[in-house]
Amino acid sequence: MRPPSLDVTQIIALPFLLRATVPPDYQDGNRHMNVRHYLTIFDEAGYPMVDRLGLTPDYLTSNQAGGFDHEHHIHYLNEVLVGETVAIYVRMVARSAKRMHYLMFMVNESRGTLAAIFECVNSFADLKIRRTAPWPPEIAAALDALIADSLADWPPPVCGVMQA
Repeated sequence: MRPPSLDVTQIIALPFLLRATVPPDYQDGNRHMNVRHYLTIFDEAGYPMVDRLGLTPDYLTSNQAGGFDHEHHIHYLNEVLVGETVAIYVRMVARSAKRMHYLMFMVNESRGTLAAIFECVNSFADLKIRRTAPWPPEIAAALDALIADSLADWPPPVCGVMQA
């Protein structure tokens, strides 16, 4: 099901995460970016997002912690070609004691279009026992701040089956 139409100006008002130029090795037989590389770029954008939350590599190592993706979904809206520049923006939808639900938007800056939307539910993980765990207070506060930073006057285009 296609999400509602969103204006790119609505998206670029959200917190920025990453900018990338699509390299030649991301091209598929149809001469556009292969679907697996959309996930690659969204995954790369996840690192600045978790760093912003305080989940830096040093924090994760020293606390024997990590994150587990539980579910994600990608809406492919407009093709992206090799050499085009994309930017990723985040909208945190909600959190619970152990999970976060967020959207990432891929804007094709070369064309001025919304290329794709990534939706994910992720949880904090205690890697000593390899189980989900409650967010530490400082991370929960950073999540709440990101939720506040990404508020918008339009409903988040969630798929409807995922929640924190």
